[in-house]
Amino acid sequence: TPPSMLSPSLCARSILLLAVASAFQPTNLIHRASSVSRSVSSKNLSHLKMTKGPFPELVVFDLDACFWDQEMYTLSIIPDESDIVTGDLNERGEGVVGVMSGRSRISLHKGSLLALQSHHDKKYPNTKVCFASSADTPQAERIGRAALKLLEVVPGTTVWDLVVGRDWDGEDVNQIGRQPPLSANKSATHFPVLRELTRVRYDRMLFFDDCQWGDHCGQVERACKERETGNGPVTIRTPFGLGAEEWAEGLDKYAKMFQALDGSDNYDIKKC
Repeated sequence: TPPSMLSPSLCARSILLLAVASAFQPTNLIHRASSVSRSVSSKNLSHLKMTKGPFPELVVFDLDACFWDQEMYTLSIIPDESDIVTGDLNERGEGVVGVMSGRSRISLHKGSLLALQSHHDKKYPNTKVCFASSADTPQAERIGRAALKLLEVVPGTTVWDLVVGRDWDGEDVNQIGRQPPLSANKSATHFPVLRELTRVRYDRMLFFDDCQWGDHCGQVERACKERETGNGPVTIRTPFGLGAEEWAEGLDKYAKMFQALDGSDNYDIKKC
């Protein structure tokens, strides 16, 4: 009914009902969003208690909605050097902080940049990094790899330079996609392949995944175990992306698992 045809009393009653209803809208989502924003934008990370080790031999990151803020399957354009966005790299100088795929910007989450910058500075002895992503399509995989080759950790050093170039001497061990021989199940394909290629035991790995499209962390924990210890990768779920807090939590959880096995002397079984 057009507003002009309503009686004044009915209009007043409608306005009152709308005001009362809005007053009782749930605020938990608003509070959650604002708290996440504050934690991501904060530059003061001194409150985090980083473990002194031992550190994992292999850190495995999921990409979409975990390592960075986009889902590659929603994008269509492969970025190149003309699509870079420059800015401050965590007070380490100006570098590539984002890449555009059409109108969408791909950027690392705060914890991802912190983790890789610390790794770049060799704060985690004997640790290497790789990626395990079940990107939906071949195009999504190509977009992801292109972004890794453009986004920078510190000025002049891309994610690809650090992970593939330094950690693996130029060999691409990353498992990205779900085309055969990979699948949507990381515990059945991605991690067994990583175990074979890297020669790192499951119980020496730390894995981060947003787990929004399936419990990849739980699947990997249950299926990828070492016979001698019964342990698999330490896993951390990052439903809001990898923050600095989740990164610190992962390192601490791994160190406690390692120490629970009485250190390397009791389970440093020859890699095979």
